Amino acid sequence: MHLKFILVAAAVVLISTPVSAHRAWIQPSATVLSGEEATVTVDAAISNTLFHPDHVAMSLDGMQVIGPTGDKVDIINAAKGRYRSVFDIELKTQGTYKIATSSGGLRAVWRDADGKRKMWPARGQQANESEFATAVPIKATDLIVSRSWRRVETFVTVGSPSKAALQPTNQGLELIPVTHPNDLYATETATFKLLFDGQPAAGAEIEVVPGGMRYRNTQQTIKIMANQQGELNITWPHAGMYFLEASYSDDKVAKPATVRQGNYSATFEVLPL
Repeated sequence: MHLKFILVAAAVVLISTPVSAHRAWIQPSATVLSGEEATVTVDAAISNTLFHPDHVAMSLDGMQVIGPTGDKVDIINAAKGRYRSVFDIELKTQGTYKIATSSGGLRAVWRDADGKRKMWPARGQQANESEFATAVPIKATDLIVSRSWRRVETFVTVGSPSKAALQPTNQGLELIPVTHPNDLYATETATFKLLFDGQPAAGAEIEVVPGGMRYRNTQQTIKIMANQQGELNITWPHAGMYFLEASYSDDKVAKPATVRQGNYSATFEVLPL
């Protein structure tokens, strides 16, 4: 199961930064399992401290699980508390599962005559693009119209790793594993590739933060930039859970948008070598 791959170059800088914004994450109870009747339980939250629910539960509307055959798998025992949502997945088929939630569409922000910041659609709402012309003042101050995508993922494997669940949708910012996401070991280097709408996301900015930040004073962020092929390398400092967050934007978008942008985040488990 322990695979080796050819590595590509990418700049990596290990730095310490202060605690910052809320992050959305999905954390499985285990990422590598065995047996014929395995079940994994999953937490989903938006928090200030990684993997410590301290802000608000993530909505499970739109949560999807893609199984080893490439087909959708149902979540069971779903519940939403104040700080976290939980659900289980029965891993009836051997192979790799992708657990993900995503959203996207047209967005606009501007300032009104009093200088107050406005946005369309409202926070947490999905845009009805047929309403754009009447909802957004096209000559407003500081108007920015974007086509934005957001995706949050994690991966679980029972038995041998497989690839069917890892295929991209070619919509928004996505991570394509070169190193399998459930084959990660401390001190080794993993290679991933970022795509935006199916094309390499050259220059995408990535931050990787180890879990357990509740018990240290700095985030210990690893900052990386994707190369021209959209590829990035991560050398894992030690075993544990990690949070990866990537962002990308450019102007290759149809009007009325002037910018397209994507945000991607994922939880990975790195095992002892």
